[in-house]
Amino acid sequence: MPPRLARKPVNTYHHGDLRDALVQAALAEVEQGGPEAISLKALAKQLGVSQPAPYRHFADREALLEAVTAEAFRQFNAVLREAVGKPSKQSKLSRLAQAALDFGLRRNGIYRLMFASRTMACSPKGSELHNAAMETFDLLLESLEAPAVGFLRERQALKIWAALHGVVMLAEQGLLTGQVAQISREELVEEIVEQSKLALSVAIKAAGGPS
Repeated sequence: MPPRLARKPVNTYHHGDLRDALVQAALAEVEQGGPEAISLKALAKQLGVSQPAPYRHFADREALLEAVTAEAFRQFNAVLREAVGKPSKQSKLSRLAQAALDFGLRRNGIYRLMFASRTMACSPKGSELHNAAMETFDLLLESLEAPAVGFLRERQALKIWAALHGVVMLAEQGLLTGQVAQISREELVEEIVEQSKLALSVAIKAAGGPS
């Protein structure tokens, strides 16, 4: 008689890759309801695992949110990288800015997790999340297509990012329709891009850098 297979106790961890499954399920919840929608208990039930099972991978809800935010940045970076890499008459900066605007408006729950929650602020330097976010900034620097002269390029990149974030958040709140100024959000972003490129060029020239 063949030996009996040991039966798993009821309500034990049995998911093949629970960590990734939790991150992906949480990402979907955030997309629908923002960061507030995340509950480890609800996710465990949704994935058909015991309530203690998620804690094998995440110490608490905040740890899960950090992993989810890192994944969100990776997806964001993939979108930006694809936009910048496409052949186009538009500048790299213009393509990146328009892609960022589209992502922010289309996937606003995830965008708010990335840029309007405490998750990023609480992430230590060198962490998975910090590295993913820094890759976003590196993509922005690359899209400027400008020489490194002191901190001029980095400062201009920060100004662009702040302006883009403002457009996304105001538009999402219904506070930026463009009707009064007779300009669309996309046109506004394009003006920000062109003015930023000009300002950076002038600053680099004034600093004695290449024109």
